[in-house]
Amino acid sequence: QVQLVESGGGLVQPGGSLRLSCTASGSIFNIAAMGWYRQAPGKQRELVATITTGGMTNYADSIKGRFTISRDNAKYTVYLQMNNLRPEDTAVYYCRAVGRIFYWGQGTQVTVSS
Repeated sequence: QVQLVESGGGLVQPGGSLRLSCTASGSIFNIAAMGWYRQAPGKQRELVATITTGGMTNYADSIKGRFTISRDNAKYTVYLQMNNLRPEDTAVYYCRAVGRIFYWGQGTQVTVSS
């Protein structure tokens, strides 16, 4: 059992930046990796970025070079630094942890609009 709490979403103009945070609690010893996914209205949820406890990262092609995922293992927290945001980045961003099963946070809204 893992609980995930995200924060940091909001409204930004194109070209702006946001940093999302996700903190895990509960059976954290089972967590092998954490990551960020997003879902826009009417769209399927898609991968944004993942990071293992060893620091290996993967990024979606659409955000590569603009977003950076990082983690603080001591705090069981993962971050997503989002730079040069575009309107197409607008979505609910969800934190995910991989343990015995997948765990999801409640999501945080990111809106990119002028």
